[in-house]
Amino acid sequence: MRRIDHTKTPLFTALKEHMNKDVIPFHVPGHKYGRGNPELLEFFGENTMKADVNGMEDLDNACNPISVIKEAEEYVADAFGAEEAFFLVNGTTSGIQAMIMSAVRPGEQIIIPRNAHKSTIGGIILAGAIPIYVPSEINEELGIAMGVSAGVIKKALEVHDFAKAVFVVNPTYYGAVSDLKSIVRSAHRNGTAVLVDEAHGAHMHFHDEFPLTAMEVGADMSACSTHKTGGSLTQSSVLLLRGNMIEKEVVKQVLNLNFTTSASYLLMASIDTSRKLMATQGEAMLTETLELCRYARERLNEIEGVYAFGRELVGTPGCFDLDETKLGIHVRRLGITGFEMEKILRKEYNIQVEMSDIYNVMAIITLGDRKEDIDKLVDAVADIAKKQGVHEVKNIVYMPDMPELIVSPRDAFYSPKRAIPLEECAGHICAEMIMAYPPGIPIICPGERITKDIIDYVKLLKEEECQMQGTADPYVNYIRVLGRSVGE
Repeated sequence: MRRIDHTKTPLFTALKEHMNKDVIPFHVPGHKYGRGNPELLEFFGENTMKADVNGMEDLDNACNPISVIKEAEEYVADAFGAEEAFFLVNGTTSGIQAMIMSAVRPGEQIIIPRNAHKSTIGGIILAGAIPIYVPSEINEELGIAMGVSAGVIKKALEVHDFAKAVFVVNPTYYGAVSDLKSIVRSAHRNGTAVLVDEAHGAHMHFHDEFPLTAMEVGADMSACSTHKTGGSLTQSSVLLLRGNMIEKEVVKQVLNLNFTTSASYLLMASIDTSRKLMATQGEAMLTETLELCRYARERLNEIEGVYAFGRELVGTPGCFDLDETKLGIHVRRLGITGFEMEKILRKEYNIQVEMSDIYNVMAIITLGDRKEDIDKLVDAVADIAKKQGVHEVKNIVYMPDMPELIVSPRDAFYSPKRAIPLEECAGHICAEMIMAYPPGIPIICPGERITKDIIDYVKLLKEEECQMQGTADPYVNYIRVLGRSVGE
């Protein structure tokens, strides 16, 4: 196998060479280097508009790469420890759905944790798979879902030994990591493939102080959002493959079902350059990032009423390891919710965190953060804490029990539906997803029975003005359930 020089950027270099040729474009996109949209040209600049081109001989074609895109994907595979890699321009969502559709056929079972991203449910619907949900561990003090226990997965495999795949999130939104190596061992002994959502772990392979990645422990496929923590442009991701349990040709066929025939060269070139950065400078840059994370936690934990949780969670249920770049800040003792904290930070301090929930806000620290920005965040939290004071507040947050699956997600998706008021939904079979976004974890999925606890939890989130998604009604006052309306 040839040794790869990671200082090179096959696709990005080819794109720059193409731009320098000043080819006269009688092809799409129609803005023709921005001349057809002067306002956009002025805002984004000439280089951006000239780089927004379509597939051609010297630039390869993402749907069937044979030259510079293929070579760039080989570089990514080598950098991430995979055997094959595929560029994605529709985010990790498309990668997660491609993994499920490649590994599971209609009617076959897939074991997944309940705190999987909504794209997982979309993949199950597309594949016609039958989900076997397993519970994630819950940290009651923080009020958040953690990882899934390796023992829970092993037991699920014993009961559902015909399951074709196990799906794992590595890491979770808050950085918790499951014992992925043990999960892979159990699954492979059963002849079951392991698919891993590493949307928030694209950086982990490049520094020894981060948790192990899917490729490092022998999982079959993983999808990584290089745009989240690897430095590429939003919507760019990679799909990684190793081993022989899932055929490369099958993956390519699945990708071509929904892959655009006009893949953005801006996005793909950004993957090429971020791979170069991580492979050549990632360790040094991530060392600095970890120092910032630890500095932030140390300062935050000096603030009365504030708890920035970190590696002390390792060894607790659902936390085999932890990605320290996920800076979770617990604010319950300040007498405000995480949702309120997020709004105060944005409106009064011009700081935008990644997400919030009932008791926490979470900031993601990456290669691009600076100490002065960390200081501004810490100072803002300290100022808010001083104004709020410390309160003795009981933990009243509960997670609804996992609902009962009555109809397969695919059957529910295609069945007749009707909308009824949220308050009247108890006992009905849900025909859509309901989730708080971020993190995009479904509270209930298509085909599951709605309970009063779920209704009460949704009401609580609405009262806190949490952003809700998945329902046809943007205000979540009405829920679509299975069944026809009167008169149909």
